[in-house]
Amino acid sequence: MHLLDIDQLRTFVAIADTGSFTRAAEIVHKTQSAVSMQMKRLEDRVGRALFEREGRLSKLTDEGERLLDYARRIVRLNTECMASFNDNELIGRVRLGLPDDYADRYLPEILARFSRSNPRAEVAVMCEPTHHLIDRVHNGDLDMAIITHVDRRGPSEIVRIEQLLWVTSARHAVHEEPLVPLALGRPSCDWRHSATQALESADRAFRILYVSWNSTAVGAVVLAGLAVSVLPESAIRPGMRILGPSDGFPALPSCKIGLIRARAEANPLADALGFHIKQSLDNLGSARVAFLPAAE
Repeated sequence: MHLLDIDQLRTFVAIADTGSFTRAAEIVHKTQSAVSMQMKRLEDRVGRALFEREGRLSKLTDEGERLLDYARRIVRLNTECMASFNDNELIGRVRLGLPDDYADRYLPEILARFSRSNPRAEVAVMCEPTHHLIDRVHNGDLDMAIITHVDRRGPSEIVRIEQLLWVTSARHAVHEEPLVPLALGRPSCDWRHSATQALESADRAFRILYVSWNSTAVGAVVLAGLAVSVLPESAIRPGMRILGPSDGFPALPSCKIGLIRARAEANPLADALGFHIKQSLDNLGSARVAFLPAAE
């Protein structure tokens, strides 16, 4: 029985996570040719093709997808094992803020990634609306925050872009009412501004019936068939129906998710958490698509 090489598996996971041989090479600190050679040896070792070509592109095969689950567990266990013997591992407390809807969707994966690499670090999480989080970062109350990026609120590192969508209950027809009831955030919410401006431009009558910062509460109202709302595509839940121009609801702008950091002295723990946030949220490249060098 052949033994799997941890270093090859780590590179394999990096390719799957970043969607690129080139970007994976940067993460594992190898040349692209070395990464390609590692993947060839890994395929030889398991006796299966892990990538299938589409011209100059390559994506995971079914066997590659199957190996990925095992590879993540093996690499994670190896990292945890080595961390338990490492007296120089990162220890301390890092303060992260994010809106509650982002917490519901993204926080489990972020914390899982971070805790595997830094099992003795503490993450203090605060859930508040974006404009409150920006103030807290600037005031030094938070080390970093995941926010909805809006140009007028200042710069942030864009880590994810999603389309905003109109949603209603799949079992009700509340969106057909002459005066459309809406469930939205408070008046300072940018998604609320986008929704109302779009309906006004389309000369569609509406009323704001439910107001909440809490995405779970808004989702419950939508699923109960009481109102229409707007959500980014990753927040769509079973039982929701997406509405479009054919339903009388004009297209909405995209939603940019950004990362902001406190301007303070170097913070290795915050740097490590920021890395895992970007890896978890990144959708700016093609998921699980790797750019392979041309065949020799």
